[in-house]
Amino acid sequence: MNTEPARNVIHSRLWAEDAEDDDAFTAQTCYCSGYDVYGELLEQATYPEYLYLLFRGERPAPHIARALEILSIAVANPGPRDTSVHAAMCAGVGGSPAAAALMAALAAGAGVSGGAREVFQCMQLWTSCGDRPEAWQHALQAPAAAGRMQVWPDAEHPPGFAPYGQRCARPVRQTLSALATCLADGHIAWLAAHRETLEQAAGRPLAMTGVLAAALSDLGLDPAAGEMLTLLLRLPGAAAHALEQGESGFRRFPFFAIDIANDPGRHTDQEQSR
Repeated sequence: MNTEPARNVIHSRLWAEDAEDDDAFTAQTCYCSGYDVYGELLEQATYPEYLYLLFRGERPAPHIARALEILSIAVANPGPRDTSVHAAMCAGVGGSPAAAALMAALAAGAGVSGGAREVFQCMQLWTSCGDRPEAWQHALQAPAAAGRMQVWPDAEHPPGFAPYGQRCARPVRQTLSALATCLADGHIAWLAAHRETLEQAAGRPLAMTGVLAAALSDLGLDPAAGEMLTLLLRLPGAAAHALEQGESGFRRFPFFAIDIANDPGRHTDQEQSR
């Protein structure tokens, strides 16, 4: 009977390991798509290059790596106005564990309104519409329903566009411009040239989710991978704000004032006395 431990039992196209001779539970050497992670990549690759290798299984060209770096910085911290960051802040100020803060951010930032699923849906539009204005015109005016078997609700606005804004926000335009310098021949460049036309068709300004979708499509990711990477790239800001809020406490928690016309909750003194 052979009592030697089985080798090469990890079934993965992107990852392989050699176990330590005296510890079958610990890896001695790790390979990502054929590259020695700790022997080669650790001192020679950048983080965006490694991310691309993990998601695509190949080394990125320099302009692709630079585009991913720009994208990572642009969306690393959506800010306290973003629902995912705000959810993490709520967990932080309430004293929840670190994992709870990040899970709150993932949950709040996963949906079809400014979340990772909206990026998924917009990437599907890039797949079906490409760089054809007439296809975008039709798709933006008649968005597809989620369907009976879909866990997400129907979107209330075209994916990739802002639900409330009147004009394209400056960070969105700055990110689009920066990415267009790296991705000069793909969807991002086409989007930069036709942004206003698409905004007219959608009746709304372009959002960061739309820039994300175009850029991730140019990087060669499919919608599922783009959705996953979006969730990952947005976590640093949520983590930092959760830590900050945990230190500053609930008395300095930022609440946003909302002016409601004809507020049904307001009553005059005479009405309250009835």
